[in-house]
Amino acid sequence: MAKQKLYAGTKLRELRRKVDLTQREFSERLEVSLPYLNQMENNNRPVSASVILALADVFGFDVTELVTSDNARLVTDMREVAADPIFGNDVPHLADLRMTANNAPGLARAFLQLHRAYRENHERLASLDEALGRADSRLQSSPWEEVRDFFHYCDNYIDAVDRAAERFAGKANGAMQEHAITALKAQGVTIQRSAEAALRSYDPTTQLLILSSQIPEPTATFQLLIQLALLTQNDLLDATLDFARFHSPAARDIAKLGLANYYAGAVLMPYAPFLENAHILRHDLEQLAWKFGASVEQVAHRLSTLQRTGNKGIPFFFVRVDQAGTITKRHSATSLQFARFGGACPLWNVHRAFETPGQFLRQMAETPDGKKYFCLARDVTKTGGAWGAPVRRYAIGLGCEMRHSGSLVYADGLNTGADALFEPIGISCRICERRNCHQRSVPPLERNLTVDPDLRGILPYQIN
Repeated sequence: MAKQKLYAGTKLRELRRKVDLTQREFSERLEVSLPYLNQMENNNRPVSASVILALADVFGFDVTELVTSDNARLVTDMREVAADPIFGNDVPHLADLRMTANNAPGLARAFLQLHRAYRENHERLASLDEALGRADSRLQSSPWEEVRDFFHYCDNYIDAVDRAAERFAGKANGAMQEHAITALKAQGVTIQRSAEAALRSYDPTTQLLILSSQIPEPTATFQLLIQLALLTQNDLLDATLDFARFHSPAARDIAKLGLANYYAGAVLMPYAPFLENAHILRHDLEQLAWKFGASVEQVAHRLSTLQRTGNKGIPFFFVRVDQAGTITKRHSATSLQFARFGGACPLWNVHRAFETPGQFLRQMAETPDGKKYFCLARDVTKTGGAWGAPVRRYAIGLGCEMRHSGSLVYADGLNTGADALFEPIGISCRICERRNCHQRSVPPLERNLTVDPDLRGILPYQIN
């Protein structure tokens, strides 16, 4: 079998710029000619084995980074955007999208940002009657989507914040809540619990922090750590936000709270100990939740962030959906990417989790590109804390490629070698090429249709 050639020009350019070398200096260090380096950086030639070895030996570069880029995310996102009817018959071919993602990722992100702005403005104009007369009717992009894309393209791993959290956790000696309380008191914060309070309320003037007395202790600890991050890690958070260059103050504020949440999760589940225990416990979510004083959802989310260079965990995808099927959280360190707009594939087991509360559902799935995944799903219920209070219900999904399934306790007993047991799933109907899916809602983007009034199969049309 022929070996697959590695084209990684974008990553090669990023590394060269990171070490602040010209092409000539870089080629000399790698012991290749200047024209050959130029061809590799422009994806006209594959990266050779000798260059890969030199990157590791000379620069200490983690060569796995050459094949774990944003390209898969960008291609999937662009395919979904290209499915918008606005493009009509002028839909870019998949090969062109891949070429853009490989050679001009900045242009690809600009294209996605432009479409996002168009889509949001179109939705606002569609409800113009409602918006007229309101002070906030000015057309603007969604800060929430901007922040979600920021974490999405950071691989959901923020190294500086993660390491700062790990250092703080290393001094806790197993008593995390007490450690957090001590650190807050050292900042002059007074802490109270009240049944009448919101989940967390902080007054900067009086330095009074009030937590609800009705929340579970793991939640209380998490909220203490969020407040601690906002007070003690402000410079670090701001430096990270400066790098992101958000387009609005609202997006920056949302991202700052997101980074504080990230810090809190990384303190509760510090990188090295959490990764070690994940391997030992074979990624048993409930045991990890008990050991680190976290919720099952927090553990699943944390597993998807273990992407530290040189010490990576299993590449997981993580998603949370509501009862309408709308994705409210999404991240993937695998080649499986989620739809940016709308819901997930209805054939995915995450939607069935609402039918079996408190149980884990297992699924062996195959995407249209032939890749196979192990998928785990479970419902998550968040009570209102009192009779009559609204209850929030979600379902979470966690998964990885089947080649990693032996490291998961949940895959025990499954016949992973039986192709017939793998269920077909997709990403979005508009970019899914399956021809006879009984759950298809719209035709695929890159296929022609035939409509025969005398023939009715699973679908009212035939996909050519």
